[in-house]
Amino acid sequence: MGLMLIETESTPNPATLKFLPGQEVMASGTRDFATPEEAEASPLANAIFSTGDVEGVFFGRDFISVTAAPGVEWTHLKPQILSVLLDHFSSGAPLFNAASAAAIGVPAPEDFEDDPEDADVVEQIRDLIETRVRPAVAQDGGDIVYRGFKAGTVYLAMHGACSGCPSSAMTLKQGIEGLLKHYVPEVEAVEAV
Repeated sequence: MGLMLIETESTPNPATLKFLPGQEVMASGTRDFATPEEAEASPLANAIFSTGDVEGVFFGRDFISVTAAPGVEWTHLKPQILSVLLDHFSSGAPLFNAASAAAIGVPAPEDFEDDPEDADVVEQIRDLIETRVRPAVAQDGGDIVYRGFKAGTVYLAMHGACSGCPSSAMTLKQGIEGLLKHYVPEVEAVEAV
């Protein structure tokens, strides 16, 4: 086992730091942990929460982003997280507890039934989100998931570093809404759910 170097990157949300272990974290999907209870499904998320200064953990394809509790300094927290991550990746421990159903990347519940008549529009919207939007937000340590399209409004869910940061509402409104409206005239607005 060579020496493992975990890189860190800042995100637009100062409370969230992105850790890059230099290897795949999740083969598919992403996973957001907002509470220590949710984190019990994953030994790694659990260990990160148990530092006591963390209020969110997010697993992406090749990164883990961690959101510090209010008032916590990264200078104090970062070494603790790095040591947890090094332990985890060097031991080859599983990302999720084998017995937990949560280990399976659960698709988001469909909050909105898309109208079959909107099938073409929905396909265009989904395609744009996959090819344009998600790669951009992954850079910032987050993810955006399509939830539905109804009466001209696209509903999206934000995860990871995106969900709590003040710029996310602006990003959503200006960037994504502008992009979708440009390519899909049927889109009138974008809402976060």
